[in-house]
Amino acid sequence: VGRSASWSPAVPRRRALLVRAQIEPTKEETTSASTSSPSPTPSPSTTPVAPKPKAKANPSVWDALAFSGPAPERINGRLAMVGFVAALSVEAARGGGLLDQAGSGAGLGWFLTTAAVFSVASLVPLLQGQSVESKSSGVWTADAELWNGRFAMLGLVALAVTEFITGTPFVNV
Repeated sequence: VGRSASWSPAVPRRRALLVRAQIEPTKEETTSASTSSPSPTPSPSTTPVAPKPKAKANPSVWDALAFSGPAPERINGRLAMVGFVAALSVEAARGGGLLDQAGSGAGLGWFLTTAAVFSVASLVPLLQGQSVESKSSGVWTADAELWNGRFAMLGLVALAVTEFITGTPFVNV
């Protein structure tokens, strides 16, 4: 399709690659060029102009709560850790299962209060510019908290599935 008879896929074509770059003149060069007579070849600047580093601003609430932000998994993990312990405690004390606890509505107020307190307590340090990793020490690391939260989330799902399949609370199984 429009190829010459001498073209062959086995013979690579040579192409010249030409790269041109131009440096923007600094303020000093601009003022000196306007006062002096124009020269045929401009002299390049010997000092490179580095961009000024921007000061790290505190993240907004939407940055912290973004899908890839630092807050969602931590808040969900912290709530799952509290929920897992609370679910097992109520099962052991009262004998009601996880699905009964969720369906009764008696603990809805406690759940909403706990979720609000943990969410605010998790967001305030992040909005002040602190990182979770800066508070890590010894065995209390940010990665350990993430993994504990993930296991607590899986534990809540396992409690619900076990109760759904067997029909009885986990503690009574």
